[in-house]
Amino acid sequence: MTCPMDNLLAGPPPTHLPDLPEAREALESGAKASDVAARFPAFPAAWASLAEEAFAQGHAVTSYAFARTGYHRGLDQLRRSGWKGHGPIPWEHEPNRGFLRCLHALARAAQAIGEKDEAERCLQFLKDSTETGYDALTQS
Repeated sequence: MTCPMDNLLAGPPPTHLPDLPEAREALESGAKASDVAARFPAFPAAWASLAEEAFAQGHAVTSYAFARTGYHRGLDQLRRSGWKGHGPIPWEHEPNRGFLRCLHALARAAQAIGEKDEAERCLQFLKDSTETGYDALTQS
């Protein structure tokens, strides 16, 4: 017999965002991230790509704005997928990566514009969500 406390100790189950094949395929085929984001605004991976591109070009504020948009779009999807504000968001599940990349991009851009508390909060959120993703994103 299972003890009711067993489930509480295990924590919440992992959250898996849905795949958006048309958006994913457009981005993978080389379409501009801005075109993909315009056509599929709920697709965090497009916003993550935009944020990463802007940061690489030295535009931290623009990167922050793109990352913040993808972060909020991803939060909406997480909630619709049953996420209750905490618990694992596995990097290993490919559709989660766009949101997690946005979270990392938001932390990096926040640090660059002097928002230290925001940067630390985002990095902790990333680490709490996925150790694997945290390592992949912060060590690259």
